[in-house]
Amino acid sequence: MEYRSLADTGVEVSSLCLGTMMFGGVNNADHDDCIRIIHAALDAGINMVDTADVYSAGESEEIVGKALRGHRDDVVLATKFQGAMGEDRNRRGASRRWIVAEVENSLRRLGTDHIDLYQLHRPNPGTNIEETLSALSDLVHQGKVRYIGHSAFQASQLVEAQWTARERRLVRPVCEQLSYSLLVRTPEVDVLPAALRHRMSVICYSPLAGGWLSGKWRRDASAPVPSPGRGASGMFRQRYDRDDPANAAKLDAADALASLAEEQGVSLVELAIAFVVNHPAVTSAIIGPRTMEQLTTQLPAAGLALSADVLDRIDAIVTPGTAANPFDSSYVNPALEAPSRRR
Repeated sequence: MEYRSLADTGVEVSSLCLGTMMFGGVNNADHDDCIRIIHAALDAGINMVDTADVYSAGESEEIVGKALRGHRDDVVLATKFQGAMGEDRNRRGASRRWIVAEVENSLRRLGTDHIDLYQLHRPNPGTNIEETLSALSDLVHQGKVRYIGHSAFQASQLVEAQWTARERRLVRPVCEQLSYSLLVRTPEVDVLPAALRHRMSVICYSPLAGGWLSGKWRRDASAPVPSPGRGASGMFRQRYDRDDPANAAKLDAADALASLAEEQGVSLVELAIAFVVNHPAVTSAIIGPRTMEQLTTQLPAAGLALSADVLDRIDAIVTPGTAANPFDSSYVNPALEAPSRRR
């Protein structure tokens, strides 16, 4: 396992980060099994664990807390806030009122007295970034949080947060978490270079592009891409509807990338994760296994280096800076919604 500095903090984190979104609820409700997976990841050298309050309505944080008993000091623990945690309209967001309340809830669920990396889960255009950074800075000064970060920021939002922290003498975010994969390369255009310029770490989620790069979904495979079905959510339908030309293009690219991986004697899963970790702006790639088998298939990517020739061939399959389906970024900038472009 390779270890890299979290921004310029001097804290070293593994190049693979264990994501726990699949623990609890309808994903993996077996707490003991989830704990075994977490312990196996730690035994493999992973020292960073990422969760969020909204994952299974807090259950994921509770599972992580159980698993880290006796291991807490060996782990860089990251969690997130912003999503709705109840029906009340103020039990969500990026206001000081919610942040100071929700951090206590996360600390309780995690069974710890501090969070190493506390992250704003999504941009919140209705809240002044100074309001958010001021509250987070207070948590750092109180010792409840060590470092702060954010997720799914546009490059301009990233720069605004850095500028605000500097001008108002607040704690600056050290990390951006974003969706980046062989099929979602749009961060290469601006966000990844901006993070490098501002000495920020980048933690990437969904390196397998929501399962498209799992190696199971091929045009000639026995496990076809799942059909959205009539009752599927809008997000699921947009990402997996096979009648959408953008998703058909993803399947074509996944086929070509799988063939390249086979030529190199590795799995598509390994190629996909290694590609993400290879980028100079990326500190760590989040792997989010639901089962022990999934964990064991993803761990070998930590030791895989990609040659310049392989990277060139990847570029020929998926053009740098592009995404077949923009919705796969998991966050659609409100400025790009159709009415906003016209009015």
